[in-house]
Amino acid sequence: MGGMPMPGGWTLSMAWVRMPGQTWPAAAASFLGVWVVMMVAMMLPSLVPMLWRYRQAVGPTGETRLDRLVTRVGAGYFFVWTVFGMAIFPLGVALAAVEMRWSLLARCVPIAAGAVVLIAGTLQFTAWKAHHLACCRAAPGRGCSLPADTGTAWRHGLRLGLHCCYCCAGLMAILLGLGVMDMRVLAVVAAAVTMERLAPDGEHAAQVVGTVVVAAGLFLIARAAGFG
Repeated sequence: MGGMPMPGGWTLSMAWVRMPGQTWPAAAASFLGVWVVMMVAMMLPSLVPMLWRYRQAVGPTGETRLDRLVTRVGAGYFFVWTVFGMAIFPLGVALAAVEMRWSLLARCVPIAAGAVVLIAGTLQFTAWKAHHLACCRAAPGRGCSLPADTGTAWRHGLRLGLHCCYCCAGLMAILLGLGVMDMRVLAVVAAAVTMERLAPDGEHAAQVVGTVVVAAGLFLIARAAGFG
């Protein structure tokens, strides 16, 4: 899960680099497989309470059917994350190609990464973030009842996935900017996502995360500029 050396001691994630003899479709499929596993590991702890609330909202029905509906919700949720991964792969490949081709731009990578972290931290304090986090934490709302059919379950999963993608946009940017295959970054982002979803006061938790992320972004920029 390492990377290719870049100027300033930074590494280019191997996620965006095609291996010798590997076709681009095979590289994309390999990335997507790893991406899906990563998203399941990161999001499952915070998804389980949402699936439990859905199960309660559906109401009494056969246990086997209820399990199938919950599975359908989860499938819809991770389908959204899979599409997101498909969308970012060509972007990551293009940026990696630019970094490898122009050394001057490659030298800007550390500062750019710090800027991404800083912006991601700032996003934690916005009303947009608060709205989508509230949707993730509350759906389905208390007292809400949902039809026990597969179409509704699939659409519910898609909505949860979309809200989650919007809510986690900043944190995902950190993951992509600092190393999509770096297990340390992955663990930190996963912990932040879980804390936001499960803490008693989600908005306050998001702001605490934002404060830490902003400080980290400023530190990374200062270090890249030679002040650290």
